[in-house]
Parts: sequence; structure tokens; C-alpha cells
Amino acid sequence: MFDAETLPFGVFTALDRPGVRRVGVAVEDRVLDLSQARIPHPALFAYGTLDPFLVSGPEVWDRVRSALLEGTGGPYLPMSEVTMCLPYTVADYVDFYASEHHATNLGRLFRPGGEPLTHNWRHHPLAYHGRAGTVVVSGTGVVRPSGPHLEEGGTDPVFGPSGRLDFEAELGFVVGVPSSLGAPVSTAAFADHVFGVCVVNDWSARDLQAWEYVPLGPFLGKSFATSVSPWIVPLAALADARVPVPSASGDLARYLREDAAWGLDIGLDVRLNGHTVTRPPYRTTHWSPAQMVAHLTVNGAALRTGDLVASGTVSGPGAEEVGSLIELTRGGEEPIVLPGGAERAWLADYDEVAISASLAGGRYLGEVSGRVLPAVG
Repeated sequence: MFDAETLPFGVFTALDRPGVRRVGVAVEDRVLDLSQARIPHPALFAYGTLDPFLVSGPEVWDRVRSALLEGTGGPYLPMSEVTMCLPYTVADYVDFYASEHHATNLGRLFRPGGEPLTHNWRHHPLAYHGRAGTVVVSGTGVVRPSGPHLEEGGTDPVFGPSGRLDFEAELGFVVGVPSSLGAPVSTAAFADHVFGVCVVNDWSARDLQAWEYVPLGPFLGKSFATSVSPWIVPLAALADARVPVPSASGDLARYLREDAAWGLDIGLDVRLNGHTVTRPPYRTTHWSPAQMVAHLTVNGAALRTGDLVASGTVSGPGAEEVGSLIELTRGGEEPIVLPGGAERAWLADYDEVAISASLAGGRYLGEVSGRVLPAVG
């Protein structure tokens, strides 16, 4: 349950107006319908999407949040009676590789005996461009993807359903104010453009990914689905959760430097079929959100309203702090055992993965869930 200070924004439908999308704010176990609330700039909430509010910028964001914190009249609905929708139009989707622990774990799996981190990893954030059209809201079923991949011991690819389906626990940063093409966004300007935070599951087909990623990186192994939580928590609600990031002590290129580089003291809880299997800590992530956006735009690429900038898999130093099955099971070689004795090296059909986020003090920040559906055909 969200507390009265977090005040995340989302889009919902309810039985009192079937099929009509409305913008709301979560207040404990209720949803305030902003289309009928007495708040500043009410017209921004009349279209069933957060898009107009996102593009309005920090001054409006702060004005609306201040009014909500002071208390405002309006129709409330029980959280149990609403159905959540994708809250904004996803413009572009970029997924980073910002956790040193995750990158090191995968490097040890993929390059045993060699240097776990590639030479470029500490010089700047690494990322790939994902597919905005397959970003889906929490609760949407995820169809097992098919594609070319190598079977165990094979040398030539076969086509078929992925047998190594995985989750990736991440945070996402939602862009509100766009930037101009050709004009990089500095680390100092991060909060001028980015509105808030959501929880992300970047589903991954490891066998498809392993076959295709050389030389151009992920494609079919990632583009089939990325799930996001339906509530967007404003950055303003997380000001007291800021913590230093490891990259602050590095010898960085000028465009990546920050006066006070910060991450967020947010913990993730990953549940597989209702059972917690790992608790990744976002506070250990190497690169800051502002550094990710600065790197994304340093070549002149423009931000657009609705861009989703994801952190990449969040993993901590502990064995039970990793953000993916490939790490938990050491590449599938050491399956985990669930209550009742079921084993999982990779996700099975009808498995449900739920990832929730909270601050160190326990303040709830949202959840993303999805159930694996059988491959088509």
C-alpha cells in the first residue's frame, strides 16, 4: 500500500465508468480521480493518459504535488475496484547495464578465467535500445518467445520456443520534458527532464540472446516483452532516499561528472509463484540515473516525452541479492528449489514473477508482475 507521502500517478478504469481511462493518484488504499479533483491545472488530467502532465515540466509537477500533499477534494475509489492501464505513451525504451555486480556475475559465466568486466564498462554506462511497442503494463501475460537458438551441444541453430526464459529486476526512469535533437542533456539537468520512477521486468530469452548478440547485441531475445509497474513515483517523493553511487569516485569523462552523484536506496523483492527468491538492492548500482541520461544524449540523441530509461538488471554482492535467474542458477547449472520441491533453472509456462520495490524504511513504491504463457504455434 502506498502511503500519503508517495502519491504516485497512474491511469485506471473502473466499473462506475466502464472503459473510460482516467488519471489518478494512489493515496493509501484509495485512488483519487484527478479528472474531477480540485487541483491546479485540471485540464492536464482530462485525457486518460499522463502524457500532458509529463510534458508540462517540473514547476507544474511540483505545484500539483504540493496541492495533493495539502489535501484536496475529489472522488476517491477503492484500489480494489480499479483496473490499471499503461499510464503513458512509451516513446523510446533504452535499457542500461549499470550494475557492476550483475555485469561481473555474467562476465564470470560467459568468460570463465578471463576479466569479468569488458574494458569499456567502467568508462561509461553501457546500454541497448529496446522496443517501445512491447512495453506492457503489470499483469499482462507474457507469451514465451520463439526464435533461432542453439540447443545443448549444437553448432547450428534450430527454431523454436525459448527454453531459457528469464526475468530481470530493474528500475525505470520516465522522461517528461523532451530535449532538442543535437543538444546533450547534462547530469545537472536530469531533474528538468525526468519525472519519476517505476519498477521494470525486462524479460529475457537467454538462448535466443546468446545466439544473436554477436555482433550487434540483443534483438529477439529481449524485444518480445518488457513489463512496467502501473504507478509512477515522482522523483520529488524520493528526495530523502538518495545515496552516493560508486561511479562518483572514478576518473570520469567530463559529461559524466556530477557535483553530488546520487542513486536511490531502494530494495527490490522478486517472487516466483509467490515465493521470494532474491532481494536485489538498487543502492549498489554503479552508474547514477543522471549519468545514464547524460550518456544516452551525449551524441545529440533527443529525449522524448514518455521515454523509458531502465537501469538494467539490479544485483548486489550477495548470493541472494541478484536480479535474474541466470545468476541465481549459475547459468541454469544449479536450479533453485521452490516450496513443495519444484525446481527451476529457467521459467516454466504459467510461472508468475512479481517484483516489488520499497525504500529502506519500508515505504512501498510499487510492483510489476507477469505470468508466462505458452509459445504460440
